[in-house]
Amino acid sequence: MGATSLTRRGAGEAQTDTWAEAVTLGDLLLRTAARHPDRDAVVFPSERVSYAELAHRARELARGLMGLGIGSGEKVGVLMANSPDCVATIYGIALAGATVVPINTRYRAVELPYVITNAELAAIVTSDRIDDYVDLLGLIQEALPGLAEAPQPTSLSQAAAPVLRAVAVLGTRRSPGTVNEAGLLEAAATVTDAELDHRRAGVAVRGTALVLYTSGTTAQPRGCILTHEALIRCWTNVGRVFEIHFEDRCWAPCPLFHLGAVGPMLMCAAHGAAFVSDTFFEATSALGLLERERPTILYPAYPPITQAVLTHPAFPATDLTTARAMLNVGPPDLLRQMQRALPHVIQLSLYGLTEGGGAITYNRLGDDLDVRVETTGTALPGVDVKVIDPETGDDRAANQEGEIVIRGVSLCEGYYRDPEKTARQFDDDGWFHTGDRGSLDEAGRLRFLGRLKDMLKVGGENVAPAEIEAHLGLHPAVKLVQVVGVPDERLDEVPAAFVELKPGHTATEQDLLDHCRDQIARFKIPRYIRFVSEWPMSATKVQKEPLRARLLEELATTEGERR
Repeated sequence: MGATSLTRRGAGEAQTDTWAEAVTLGDLLLRTAARHPDRDAVVFPSERVSYAELAHRARELARGLMGLGIGSGEKVGVLMANSPDCVATIYGIALAGATVVPINTRYRAVELPYVITNAELAAIVTSDRIDDYVDLLGLIQEALPGLAEAPQPTSLSQAAAPVLRAVAVLGTRRSPGTVNEAGLLEAAATVTDAELDHRRAGVAVRGTALVLYTSGTTAQPRGCILTHEALIRCWTNVGRVFEIHFEDRCWAPCPLFHLGAVGPMLMCAAHGAAFVSDTFFEATSALGLLERERPTILYPAYPPITQAVLTHPAFPATDLTTARAMLNVGPPDLLRQMQRALPHVIQLSLYGLTEGGGAITYNRLGDDLDVRVETTGTALPGVDVKVIDPETGDDRAANQEGEIVIRGVSLCEGYYRDPEKTARQFDDDGWFHTGDRGSLDEAGRLRFLGRLKDMLKVGGENVAPAEIEAHLGLHPAVKLVQVVGVPDERLDEVPAAFVELKPGHTATEQDLLDHCRDQIARFKIPRYIRFVSEWPMSATKVQKEPLRARLLEELATTEGERR
């Protein structure tokens, strides 16, 4: 394993290990709990859990799952909002030698059965924590008709989910056909700590830790198989990029069914730092949490989250002086805008994807501003990145655009129960073909330029939506913009922009068109501009296909009325 040079943060402090140690998720938690038992592990607005307390709760839940008969390697779904119990459940499943399958809490009853059956879940753990907002157990019951009538909640037999044996509900809720928290703890009492430790010791670092389902707009989501080693080595190295230390606190508002939160959670555990989050993201409560907990690292990651904070009326009065670094992704002009809003914080960016463990390239704290906003940095240790001609497979020279391909320690093992998709994405030399467009400069820094298939063809000219989005984002009234292509009889395809304005700002369609004229080529100017206040979202990203479908339906209706 390659050595990594680290910066010590103060005289007398312990030197951080300089190797990329590979451990399992469960051992990572127990190791950190032994080193920093009394330090904050997880911080929520009304809850604070130390590493010792988190380890105790995770072991308790692990013994409960074992008591329900969950065996090594079996899949356990986690359908929970962010909470200390959600964190403990993820670690608990790993300690029990099972595989974690995070489930998107935004799924509907028609989407949930696919993941339950495709992942071959032996159990699901949910909670009553957000019943006032989303009834997650009700969602499971709707997806699995007959669950409430099941005579044996510890040995279910559901036609819609033949492998599923139990649904456990944390909290105070009791419901027929499920194992409530008291029942889970009763099951835990039948398993000794020695039995748990024997099970834990048998978990291989190259064994599967997570099967994480990627969202799709034109097909069912696919489960990425990620090992313990892939995740821990990746996110340990991300922590080293941030020079994170056990006195740091990292705010990560993304949901824990996404690597935008699971990754920072593991990063914090690898270095003994505190993971700060909330049940769900809302800008007003987020600013209050930030001021109270005073994190040193901000990990909002995605423009909808970051912009909601930066454009909030309370932002100027919020004290964020303790923050020293943050992570955002987005086009260069938007990143510059975010950097100006927090000038004392070093803003980094990355290139990552679920199939790559969440992080492939990263800027470094010592990079200058232009590097940090124009590129996504260089590859993390143990990862290789190159850019190829998507048609021939030949390597591209420096600064030439092509398809980004990756390989290395953090890469997924493929797609669960989908060998055809796995074979299409991986070549014979182990390179994963991302379908993303980019270029590498002479220093090996990656520029992400969008999806290969996201390019528009306007009258024979290639147009990158990201370019139009970046220009519209410079308008002082614009908070967020997304560009899609819609059919056109004359030009084949034309751009259409969906725009959300900043609170307290106004702009008309004509204002935005005037902003584009004489600044970008005429064929790049959006043919249509639509204003929105809410976005169709996956876990953290705006889904463009529903936007496009919405506009196509509107245009078809208008055309029908004309006829």
